[in-house]
Amino acid sequence: MFRQLCSTGPVTTLMAACLLMTGPAQAAGELNIFNWGNYTSPELIEKFEKTYDVKVTITDYDSNDTALAKVRAGGHGFDIVVPSAPYMHIWIGEGLLLETRPDQMENFKNMEDRWTGVDWDEGRHYSVPWQWGLIGTVVDTSVYDGDINTSSIFLDPPEELIGKVNVAPEMTDVMYSAIKYLGGEWCTDDKEFLRTVRDKLVEAKTKWIAMDYGTIEKFASRDYAAAFYWNGAAMRAREKNPDVRFGFPKEGFAYFMDSAAVLVDAKNPGNAKLFQNFIMDPENAAMISNFAKYANGIKGSDEYLSEELKTAPELSVPPELEASGAFLAVCPVEVNDLYARIWTDISK
Repeated sequence: MFRQLCSTGPVTTLMAACLLMTGPAQAAGELNIFNWGNYTSPELIEKFEKTYDVKVTITDYDSNDTALAKVRAGGHGFDIVVPSAPYMHIWIGEGLLLETRPDQMENFKNMEDRWTGVDWDEGRHYSVPWQWGLIGTVVDTSVYDGDINTSSIFLDPPEELIGKVNVAPEMTDVMYSAIKYLGGEWCTDDKEFLRTVRDKLVEAKTKWIAMDYGTIEKFASRDYAAAFYWNGAAMRAREKNPDVRFGFPKEGFAYFMDSAAVLVDAKNPGNAKLFQNFIMDPENAAMISNFAKYANGIKGSDEYLSEELKTAPELSVPPELEASGAFLAVCPVEVNDLYARIWTDISK
């Protein structure tokens, strides 16, 4: 009866009490997590399973759009999903997420203040931080030793990199960098300017080798010499290829945050809420970071981070380039439609 009460119904003060009181005996069962590939710490999962006697299954996806389409289709069987910030308004707006009220959970006190009032989940009624970082340029400096703090690495690649550049197939990140590179403002609806952006991307694509999510091993084998990709993955690539360096484009780069949320049709909502609270514990949040190589948004986690992560150049924006970074606002629907049409042309 207690477990049933804690697992169903609206989230109230009683739910917060349940989260405090629930232990291994009440949490036995399953948890199905739908997350980005190669992004979930096995150590974290093992600890959660042992703590709460819960069997966890991880299913990977490769993009925000893939995750959204799968859940929209129904019959997925997942409990937790980890959307990126620009997509959260879609998940919430379409009623795909359960209002679990992380702000009432025991470990909410550990969340860094900057992440409690985010505009994509005001007050944190649905989600908790998973990882955050930024997207920029990744270069094998044994191939090219020029300036890497520029989006020209993938938009106007130097001769040494032509035919060796991979670009992450994420519309928002690519469009933002291209717009900033050409001197525009995010969410612009200037059709003439956007034609210029489209033409630049179409022309640049002829100089790329791929638009793919798999980069780490490709840098290790030196099949890729450059990429437009995320900083944590760049660090992992450097671990396999010491010539890899990460650049922070001076024209503008985008920060991201992925957050763990519970699906409205989750079969194991009680265990999913336990997991949300679990990853707001500093030691547990550090496990995620030590594996995926990104920051986590939880106070006190630094104490448990690996020394390598604490000093990683990929995670430290040079002071002179800090002003170039921004978390992306959600554009109006009509503007997003313009960007989507351009993206369709690029993706052909």
